[in-house]
Amino acid sequence: MSYQTEEEQVEKIRELWNRHGIPLLTGVVIALAGVFGWQGWTNYQDNKAANASALYQNMLETVLAGDSEEARTRGAELAEQIRSEYAGTRYAQFAGLMQARLAVEAGDMSSAEAVLRDVTEQAGDETLQEVARQRLARVLADQERAEEGLELFSSDVDGALLAGREEVRGDLLLGLGRVDEARQAYLAAMEAIDDPRDRPQLQLKLDDLAEEV
Repeated sequence: MSYQTEEEQVEKIRELWNRHGIPLLTGVVIALAGVFGWQGWTNYQDNKAANASALYQNMLETVLAGDSEEARTRGAELAEQIRSEYAGTRYAQFAGLMQARLAVEAGDMSSAEAVLRDVTEQAGDETLQEVARQRLARVLADQERAEEGLELFSSDVDGALLAGREEVRGDLLLGLGRVDEARQAYLAAMEAIDDPRDRPQLQLKLDDLAEEV
């Protein structure tokens, strides 16, 4: 049995490094970059969500702090900031609903309409889309565009979403003087909820229509 001298061992190591060292090192670097890159992206997303949450909380506290024009104006500014800086997140969609509400309270129906249309188009959640759609229908009705509001309800929904939609439809139809259709919409809303006592205003609306018969 023969043994390699130290010089021979060093020479073989040098040859292996020249042949495989650089590709191996490159692979290690790429792998490490992938790991740290993913960790960096995850941390970025976590920080982004935390910042959006804090800003959203600030908006809510501002709006709920007092019923003043200053509070509503500041709340609307924060809502717009959330929608601008955190577009595509649920915080942005919820902020849009708040921004639209504040616009309605300020009598700015055109701004409320624009924001609600954005939410209906961008929200990835069916519930958020439907809530925005129902509010948009009411905003359109306030602008004497009830027929346009009714056209928003072409997709299928069920449960509580259907109850809310049919109530809105009933209100719009009643505003158009289409009493029989309004009554049918209110009845459909009642049938869509488990316990009619959860929506006492629906029964009141039906009672009012019954008195007109």
